[in-house]
Amino acid sequence: MTKPPSRESLTAQAMHAIDAATGAVIPPIHPATTFARDADNQLIGETDYRRPAGPNEFQAARVLAMLEGAPEAKLFASGMAAIAAVVESVPTGGHVVAQSEMYYGAKALLQRTAAKGRITLDLVTPGDTTALKAACKPGTDLVWIESPANPSWAIVDIAASAQIAHSVGATLAIDSTCAPPCTTQALALGADIVMHSATKYLNGHSDVLAGVLATRELNDRWAEITEIHTRTGAIPGAFETWLMLRGLRTLWVRFERQSETALFLAEKLTGHPALSAVLYPGLPSHPGHAIAARQMTGGFGGLFSLRLKGGHEAARKLASGTRLFIQATSVGGVESLIEHRKPIEGPASPTPDDLVRVSVGLEGADDLLADLEQALADAMT
Repeated sequence: MTKPPSRESLTAQAMHAIDAATGAVIPPIHPATTFARDADNQLIGETDYRRPAGPNEFQAARVLAMLEGAPEAKLFASGMAAIAAVVESVPTGGHVVAQSEMYYGAKALLQRTAAKGRITLDLVTPGDTTALKAACKPGTDLVWIESPANPSWAIVDIAASAQIAHSVGATLAIDSTCAPPCTTQALALGADIVMHSATKYLNGHSDVLAGVLATRELNDRWAEITEIHTRTGAIPGAFETWLMLRGLRTLWVRFERQSETALFLAEKLTGHPALSAVLYPGLPSHPGHAIAARQMTGGFGGLFSLRLKGGHEAARKLASGTRLFIQATSVGGVESLIEHRKPIEGPASPTPDDLVRVSVGLEGADDLLADLEQALADAMT
């Protein structure tokens, strides 16, 4: 029997998505909002109206489900829309446990929902399984983790977190935006739901806003999320979906190159006189490296953070002093970005004042190193 194609090959071809009508090897864009029925009033295609999904979304969701090893995936208009659907699925008064260090937008949404009395919320340090176990209790509905945690890049043991969540009957959801499915199979490690901001690595070109949820089981929680998805219509446009699928085809090669360059930079910058720390899970010195090596089997990603001995002012000077790196918000694109993170997140953020977040793109590694070194030299003055 012929060996089936690998996930990498299936992704490169968008699961061999040849257009039946024309033979085009790239699926066409379907901007239609409504779809015809036949003489017997039966649907000709998969849908009658585009609010839940259209042909482009169905195809992209199939590729994403394949990548995650999931029975089903759904596209959302943004990563935050996907997160909001999961939060909305928590029953009124339900208990949620999340991380004190995570994407600040997701934490703000959880805190806002708790402040309105919709849920109760406990926050724990990422990677502290003892604290996670203490926070979870019978009746806990949802455990939300993120690994690596943005922007400290703390590593969370997914399998251990799943065991703790499931021991109290809770759903484990993970934001795996910074560890896409070419490197981390979160569902196989025990997570129930995996979320990605598809704006980042999955699309990879900084030109699409989209989110993804994939599920390990077609259960009651997923049925609730499906209804929320359908009723709210929080889906990306057909063109955005087409762009995302286009970008997704190169995920594997992009992530491999970005991981290689990030490791090179992290190693070269370790011990730099201007820096107090280089935070990157690919470094053996990183406290979560052993767990990351088990979970991130296709590379440690293109994201790392630098902490400046000179504090806030040195961090500001570094982020504004690069010539090749672009000072901008986001991660996972083909262009390298740099950002002084604390001013973006605001005064309530636990992110240190001296932290600069780096997202490595596809430029030459030596060029990127030279750019950071010249900017660090200026930041020391």
